Amino acid sequence: MTRIASIATHMISVPRPEPTWTAQEEMRAWSVILTEVKTDDGLTGYGEIHGSPMPRICDWVARLGQYIEGMDALATSAVWDRMFALTTPRPGSIPNAGDADPNIPPPTPRGERAQVMAAIAGIDIALWDLKGKAAGMPVYRLLGGENRPLFTYATGGYYRNGASDADYGRELAAFVEYGYRGVKLKTGAQSPEREAARVGAVRRAIGPEPLLLLDMNAPYDLPDCIDFAHMVAEHNVFWLEEPLHWYLQPADFAILAAASPVPLAHGEREWTRFTVRDFIVTGGIKYVQFDATRAAGFSEALRIAALAEQHGVMVAPHTAPELHSHLVLALPRCAWGVESHGGPESDPLAYGLFRDHPHLHDGHLTISDKPGFGLDIDWAFVERYRVRS
Repeated sequence: MTRIASIATHMISVPRPEPTWTAQEEMRAWSVILTEVKTDDGLTGYGEIHGSPMPRICDWVARLGQYIEGMDALATSAVWDRMFALTTPRPGSIPNAGDADPNIPPPTPRGERAQVMAAIAGIDIALWDLKGKAAGMPVYRLLGGENRPLFTYATGGYYRNGASDADYGRELAAFVEYGYRGVKLKTGAQSPEREAARVGAVRRAIGPEPLLLLDMNAPYDLPDCIDFAHMVAEHNVFWLEEPLHWYLQPADFAILAAASPVPLAHGEREWTRFTVRDFIVTGGIKYVQFDATRAAGFSEALRIAALAEQHGVMVAPHTAPELHSHLVLALPRCAWGVESHGGPESDPLAYGLFRDHPHLHDGHLTISDKPGFGLDIDWAFVERYRVRS
């Protein structure tokens, strides 16, 4: 049996040339936590975590690692279940409850669930990498998929100090010149009327053929978002992503979906299949964007994909194409594509961290046939941009 022997984390952060913004928050760096799981028979698997604060997530990876050490590294479901069980009360877990069991850890604090779910994600992804390496095949093939070119789009248009609508148009037009056939614009920081004008400027810059997606980062309430959807429909917008305020629920998305001429996408900030389920079954979204690197991992992404297929919802994972491509390749009937962030200049972390990045040709990515996720880490890059806590 291949048993989990050790788990390590590596915090990596590449400073941005200048601060940028989404409608929600400032971004000063490209950051990731690389997880590294080793087994007692010499295999090593790698995973990724996108979340914050990074030191606290790493603390949780270490604590979870102690709890699963010695388990079968290929038993991904059993390991996932053991980690996830720590998020809820269990008999024997409370020291003063009368039947305490010293071998059962107490539940994780409610205030740290985001960090705990991110930690589970990084470990689970690394275990899937191990599973592919143990089988001698890429993860997509392990899941019954076959390699093929995958549609991808490039995300840009992050708000920059002093940038004009024309500047954002030129930025996304450069993605089209680079070879992308779809681009995604950050939107939502201004009024619906002002943002609609910005969307129009970008559409004119990229021309009529490329797909134009809008990443809104939860800026509007229902009435404003319905108005905005109708304003931008003339620009042939492919989807509205995260269109509503964070506190609005699946029922609100269903109302918006019925009123909007543009389809909706959502899911990157959901923690489990249980909350994603409600967006799917209520008809609130057409595209589900669960991010395995932010919460719950690859195992949970597979469960969400199965549910999406049953309800005619397309899977379009959020970012990390080097990982999520394997999920999409295993879903020929319900997967739409993956998200990229351009080339080495606009995505220096992904292009620097991995020696072999998925190859872009005519708007499609082709990944390698290496075992696992095929991640060849550039450790000199890791050392250069390592965050030391």
